[in-house]
Amino acid sequence: MSFRMPPMSARTSWDRRPSRLAELLAEARATGRVLLDLTESNPTRCGLLADASLLSRLGDPAGALYEPSPFGRVRTREAVAKYYRDRGLPADPERIVLTTSTSEAYGWLFKLLSDDGDQVLVPQPSYPLFPMLAQLEGVELAAYPLLRDEGWRVDVAALARAIGPRSRAILMVNPNNPTGSFVHRDDAQEIGAIARERGLALIVDEVFADFLHQPLGPDRQSSFAGFDQALCFVLSGLSKLALLPQLKLGWIACFGPEPAVEEALGRLDLVADSYLSVSTAVQLAAPAILEQAQALRAPVMARLERNLAAIDRAISAQGSTCPVRRLPSEAGWYAMIEVPRTRPDEQWLERLVHAEGLVVHPGYFFDLQAAGTMVVSLLHEPELFGPAIARAVACWSSG
Repeated sequence: MSFRMPPMSARTSWDRRPSRLAELLAEARATGRVLLDLTESNPTRCGLLADASLLSRLGDPAGALYEPSPFGRVRTREAVAKYYRDRGLPADPERIVLTTSTSEAYGWLFKLLSDDGDQVLVPQPSYPLFPMLAQLEGVELAAYPLLRDEGWRVDVAALARAIGPRSRAILMVNPNNPTGSFVHRDDAQEIGAIARERGLALIVDEVFADFLHQPLGPDRQSSFAGFDQALCFVLSGLSKLALLPQLKLGWIACFGPEPAVEEALGRLDLVADSYLSVSTAVQLAAPAILEQAQALRAPVMARLERNLAAIDRAISAQGSTCPVRRLPSEAGWYAMIEVPRTRPDEQWLERLVHAEGLVVHPGYFFDLQAAGTMVVSLLHEPELFGPAIARAVACWSSG
């Protein structure tokens, strides 16, 4: 009997061919060569393991009792609200929705706000995951630019021009990844006014907001928590905040005009109740973890500072004519480095792998339009990162 392949959704018809970077990694593994991966952003693989006593809380006997609640356990939502209040930001536990991750939060919000073929505006550059998450929900994406020459400031005029009849939401990453730039406060007000007038929601990802590279100026929007000009959903979670990606707990905090928030929460209640995806064990552990999250972040903050300084030293060591430059950043786990455009980005990748045993991200991975920018993670131990980035800068400087 012949076999007929079942049809599969166009939503999952992605190009699954390996990227050149993936091919380089596979070639190295096949030859047994050890590479240092300067794209590594998993804190559990960078010597930043959380206190094991926190993980022991996952065995709380209370977890044996299953009491499902669509938005999550009240005590856990109160702990999330306290996290915001401790930063001087308003938050109501009744307006917080727990999810297993920010990725799931995006999916739920796309479901809430959009029908098939509707549009969400996203910053360029930003996360490479957005196109896949949107396609899974039948959502179209439209890019609005961040202005490189203005420190990655939002091009508000271009954002307004990108809004079409099927636009449903404006997505912001604050601070952006990988640029590390916060939204300017006056731009936030202007974007909020646009969203209110055009009937759009705001989705704001703030997972890196606590990892500052420098004191934040008063002209920056440190958080959209409490933003009430338009319906606004603020996303975060334990993955970055507490360096615990394996625990899978994120959240959506809702703000804005009362009628819009009530309608959104009423609908999200049914979405969340259809999944009930957040485990009881992590919800029970979350309040204690959030209480200690600031202490957990302290070693990361020190490491970010040391590794940023290592990049600057490596560039300085090449002399005043060095063609390599670190782009300024305000927060996050990444650094962006401008390199000579004497060769295509993929040739730089190959040269680093073959000559130096190092792996970095090309800028186009984050939808950077111009060539000549590399992105490195700042999470490695400084003893590894310092010599590695010195070799990378020397390689780039050689042209």
